[in-house]
Amino acid sequence: MRQAKPGDTVRVHYAGRLESGRIFETSADCGPLQFTIGKCEVLPGFEQSVIGMSPGETKGVGIPADQAYGPYLRGKVKRIGRSQFPDEMKPEIGMHFEIGEEGGPLVIYRVIEITDTTVTLDSNHPLAGKYLIFDIKLLEIL
Repeated sequence: MRQAKPGDTVRVHYAGRLESGRIFETSADCGPLQFTIGKCEVLPGFEQSVIGMSPGETKGVGIPADQAYGPYLRGKVKRIGRSQFPDEMKPEIGMHFEIGEEGGPLVIYRVIEITDTTVTLDSNHPLAGKYLIFDIKLLEIL
């Protein structure tokens, strides 16, 4: 039976969960995921897990942070004064903001803490530093 290899375009169903068991994403919500192995279209660990699978095969894989969204970096967290927000803008936990860094690209920050005087922003991916578990079913090799 044919096995997936670099250069193949594949279609998979998957469910991603944390070690706690909480599902953070699943293709059941949006249909099968299609990608080409070797084109860096998905997480490196996910892509590597599909290599060698045959259509119809299902497997569970654990992917460490360095093969997923990378480590959680404290340097990507910044605390700013509430006074830096316009009066009409009321920051809330979980809100996202794009902030232009001096001489660099826009960075997406998520509000993670609010006090009377400060707002703490985090530009780490929400899954950075997490060990991820995926259940993958290879539907077809196109």
